[in-house]
Amino acid sequence: MVKQLFDINHIFFTAMGYDMSYIEFFGVFFGLIAVWLSARAHILSWPVGIVNVILAFVLYYQIQLYPDMFLQVFFFITNIIGWWRWLNPSSEEEDKKKQLKVSYMGWKQFLLVFTVCIAGTFILGSLASQLHHWFAEVFPLPSAYPYIDSFITVMSIATTFLMIEKKIESWVIWIIVDVVATILYYVKGVKFYSFEYLVFTALATYGLYNWIREYRTYKLA
Repeated sequence: MVKQLFDINHIFFTAMGYDMSYIEFFGVFFGLIAVWLSARAHILSWPVGIVNVILAFVLYYQIQLYPDMFLQVFFFITNIIGWWRWLNPSSEEEDKKKQLKVSYMGWKQFLLVFTVCIAGTFILGSLASQLHHWFAEVFPLPSAYPYIDSFITVMSIATTFLMIEKKIESWVIWIIVDVVATILYYVKGVKFYSFEYLVFTALATYGLYNWIREYRTYKLA
């Protein structure tokens, strides 16, 4: 029964002609909650995110989005790191809740990070496109859209580190990633995940606004 719940072909319900699997539904459910909590700068975003990445890992393997699958391992680790970092700021970094403050990284650093990520996208995309040749038993089918998928992976890695440090610019990258992912997942046929990332785009926009607003309260204080 547990194995069936993790199978993308085990249907939870059908809506408007679309078959919704258990793993896709609950992956989206926990993902939306995690991002909403992040936009609110709430510490529970990290443990909820851990549940989301476990479900996403299994789903991405089944639809051959291998870079996205590997990305979930990174997310699992960084959710633990982020959880600890937000709860353990230095005295200069803490806000009124005794948690890490939001802050800016600066546009020069932001552009440098973005440029390095573009280079990383081409490197990872080249590797992902060969996985079915190198490890045919593990990856029997070729990676789907390896460069677009790698762009999502590399950018997500970079902005997660920025999120751990509560850098406001992290939301700018998330908006870009979420728009690309919305299109990719729709094309791959996991339409509820596509809808999730469309909502993520809106939540990331709200997160950017909310974190800027919180930063301004520090200056007023």
